[in-house]
Amino acid sequence: MRKTIVGVMGAGNLATPTDLDNAYKLGQLIAQNGWILLTGGRKAGVMEATSKGAKIAGGLTVGILPGNNTDNLADDVDIAIVTDLGNARNNINVLSSDVVIACGMGTGTASEVALALKNQKKVILLTENQESKQFFSSLSPENILIANTPEQAIALVKQIILQHSLTTNQ
Repeated sequence: MRKTIVGVMGAGNLATPTDLDNAYKLGQLIAQNGWILLTGGRKAGVMEATSKGAKIAGGLTVGILPGNNTDNLADDVDIAIVTDLGNARNNINVLSSDVVIACGMGTGTASEVALALKNQKKVILLTENQESKQFFSSLSPENILIANTPEQAIALVKQIILQHSLTTNQ
């Protein structure tokens, strides 16, 4: 049986301390549930913090890198996918994820959320940015879910996985 892949998207260098704390906890919880973590793979911000949390909890981590090498790879990424696609790799991030969690918000994260919604993916927003919550909820209310804590985000992932398994087994 294929393992669930949870994509955590978030700011790199502009991640807030709250984003980093949430990302680390998300990584731990994703690993504890036996899911695979997918991030943008870089040694920065949410990508690095989530990967670190997952590795400490014994999880498997995948990083989809924008460049043509692994020079800026986060230390806790197990599988590095080198794309040489720059920001176009954001589409790979969301299409390869069963569920997308946006941890914090920035322009790259916003593009990933938009790409996920365009592809009818469920997206969990874990951010203090009220404007982002309102904007994305107005674009696709059926595919945007809001979490205030990493634990709430993981509970929503479980609901999404359950709903998906119920609809595919009918």
